[in-house]
Amino acid sequence: MPELKDDLASLRIDRETPRPGRWRLPLILLVVLGVAVAGGWYFAKAHPVFGVVEVETVQATVESSSVANAGAPILTASGYLVARKQSVVSSKIQGRISQLRVEEGSVVKEGDVLAALDNADALAAITKAKADIEYAKADLAEAQRQERLQEDLYRGKVSSQDALDAAKAKVNLAAAAIEQDKATLQLQQAYLDFTTVRAPFAGIVVKKMTEVGESVAPIPPGVNISTSSGAIVAIADMNSLEAEVDVNEANVSQLGPNQPAEITVQAIPNHTYKGVLRQIIPTADRTKATVTVKVSILDKDKYLRPEMSCNVTFLEPQKKTQNAEAAPQRVITVPKDAVITRDGKPAVFAIEDNKARAMPITTGADLRGQVIVKQGLAGGETIVSNPPQKLKDGDTVKVKG
Repeated sequence: MPELKDDLASLRIDRETPRPGRWRLPLILLVVLGVAVAGGWYFAKAHPVFGVVEVETVQATVESSSVANAGAPILTASGYLVARKQSVVSSKIQGRISQLRVEEGSVVKEGDVLAALDNADALAAITKAKADIEYAKADLAEAQRQERLQEDLYRGKVSSQDALDAAKAKVNLAAAAIEQDKATLQLQQAYLDFTTVRAPFAGIVVKKMTEVGESVAPIPPGVNISTSSGAIVAIADMNSLEAEVDVNEANVSQLGPNQPAEITVQAIPNHTYKGVLRQIIPTADRTKATVTVKVSILDKDKYLRPEMSCNVTFLEPQKKTQNAEAAPQRVITVPKDAVITRDGKPAVFAIEDNKARAMPITTGADLRGQVIVKQGLAGGETIVSNPPQKLKDGDTVKVKG
């Protein structure tokens, strides 16, 4: 009986002792809460003020016109530097290159030998033409002897007048054959001269298009330097280097003869060249709705090269005073992506005391990829570049980086 009581006592449930699984849920909630607190602390550290908009900024640039006797910019056009005097040189006859005496960058004078073609055929033809002349001379001498003989026989009434006339005709034919052979000799000598390719004018070799052993042939005029198959070299006169740009046909009326300009080359970003409009091509490109304009460079240097990308800013002409030069124009520019439209008018966001302030502006022409600000800025302001759409006047901003 006592053993039965002991067995029943072992089966009794102790309700006062807590079960191990009861604390599992609070422990999980405690861990989640800790993670949330840590994440909030990290976010608060990275973003100390809620509602702050991160932006990128630039400065409103102040520039001055570097061209004397010129005023404010009118418009900017892009294009390339082109040598007004350039040539793709090829041979006058087809042949194989046996000598090539120049490389890219070689300075040549007018008449200098650039290359030579294989001339073995031309030399052989000249030798044959000379031999033909000697043969024709011997034939003429024999014809003249026969003529004298026929004259003696005719005077002795042994030969007829017809035989004498035939002898004289042979003399004339032999003399004509000599002249024909001389002309053939001159032709072969011309072909020999064609095997020597010379520089048409003084300049610099800007591209070499063949090597010794390759075949070349005459090419038609107007071939582009980069696509001239069969040519030998391309030569450019660096003294004739100018800027060739495409101007929108709607803006061509703003340009006139001797219009002052500033030229910037992308490969030389820290230098501005002086220029003057030389020519407006009297036709438009219907596919691009542009007109080609050529601008002379007044202060060329050794760093300029044909086919370099450039921007030309045309300026308003400004007269000189009698006592002094006209003062340089002060120009304020901002990037294009900083200009927004606010209430139908252009504006920019300037940063003042970490606040974005919308400032209405009056814009002008483009200047080297930027927009000229005629009114609204004094220059040097910190401007929001490419402002986000959610940015509003008065928002607190933080500069990225």
